[in-house]
Amino acid sequence: MRGLAIGACAALAVSAGPAVAAPVAPEIGSDVVRTALILTLLAVAPSILISMSSFIRIVIVLAMVRHAFGMPETPPNAVLVSLALFLTAFSMAPTLEAVNARSVQPLMAGTIGVEQAIERGSAPMRDFMLAQTRDADIEAIYAIAKAPLPDRPDQVELLKLTPAFILNELRVAFTIGFVILLPFLLIDLVVSAILLALGMMMVPPATISLPIKILMFVLIDGWSLVLQGVLGSFR
Repeated sequence: MRGLAIGACAALAVSAGPAVAAPVAPEIGSDVVRTALILTLLAVAPSILISMSSFIRIVIVLAMVRHAFGMPETPPNAVLVSLALFLTAFSMAPTLEAVNARSVQPLMAGTIGVEQAIERGSAPMRDFMLAQTRDADIEAIYAIAKAPLPDRPDQVELLKLTPAFILNELRVAFTIGFVILLPFLLIDLVVSAILLALGMMMVPPATISLPIKILMFVLIDGWSLVLQGVLGSFR
């Protein structure tokens, strides 16, 4: 009986043959790769937003307005960053719509690959940065890199255009901030001179100048003027 059982098991094993692994659908593998790449892009999205958008200029100007009052913590950082994000979305709405239509939606639909999506999405961002950046800033970056200047704007490398764009944004932001700081500085000087003339040297000038600066800023609707000026500086 034992021999018959062993023979029956062997016959069943031979008839069954080797186990064949189930093939993995290629669509599943491509979906996994696409999802991983999209998550990677989302991880670096904040850096891209800061370095390749109007966020730099807007948030620096708003921060300089806060320091012009002499209140480094009011409004809070969360308020300024949120306002800067919304203003960035307003100023870059056409560019973001072009990136979404040319790159993001086809990538999510699976009609194009990741490399093609990056190439398509970088074109609107390149056009935006080229419109804001001076030729002198691009020449400075190429001089630092010790590379020859390109013959046409579309030949400017994105790796060199981005720091040139950031350099231009810093220059414009500090220029706008300087214009904003001048009236506040004048108020501080006038208050200090009046206190000195009255012999009130022990009274801190900021104690009196701060309410005056806030009142003046509210009366002229300063926040609206600043936002209109910053958004109007983009070409």
